[in-house]
Amino acid sequence: MNIIKRIKAKLLLRKNPVLYAKHIGVNMGSNLHLYGSVSWGTEPWIITVGNNVHITQGVKFITHDGGTLLFRNQVPDLEITKPIVIGNDVYIGNNVILLPGVKIGNKVIIGAGAVVSKDIPDNSVAVGVPARVIKTADEYFEKIQKESLHLGHLKGEEKDRALQEYYGYTGGSKGIYS
Repeated sequence: MNIIKRIKAKLLLRKNPVLYAKHIGVNMGSNLHLYGSVSWGTEPWIITVGNNVHITQGVKFITHDGGTLLFRNQVPDLEITKPIVIGNDVYIGNNVILLPGVKIGNKVIIGAGAVVSKDIPDNSVAVGVPARVIKTADEYFEKIQKESLHLGHLKGEEKDRALQEYYGYTGGSKGIYS
């Protein structure tokens, strides 16, 4: 029976990763976007994700401190497990690690590869190891408006063709659409 449950869970994960996250207990608002593989850790039911959240490839939620295992011979019931809370309108870049007990505010961008070990306040862009705030989300928005290629409304091949034209690239999409 256990094998059948695991197979069903893996199929659900591939077919609908958002539904899988809900199935394993992640508390979520509406409009969750998952891009690639996300590790929800061993206690997904203490993770809360707000509305309009984008989580990208390789993000890891770690809700407990495994280092306690070294000291359980001295304190058998030693346990450090803490919830992770993500606010509304949040983007979490590739390969970010979220450590136990962190809270990410509303309107926050976490840069790729960051290790979030402390709370990130509302309206922030945080990057690095450990993650630290480098600017406000409003400052980031001003910057990207100036740098925008204005192609974000396009999808798939149409966007690729526009990017190829913009950059003068003639190599084609290498068959990714055929």
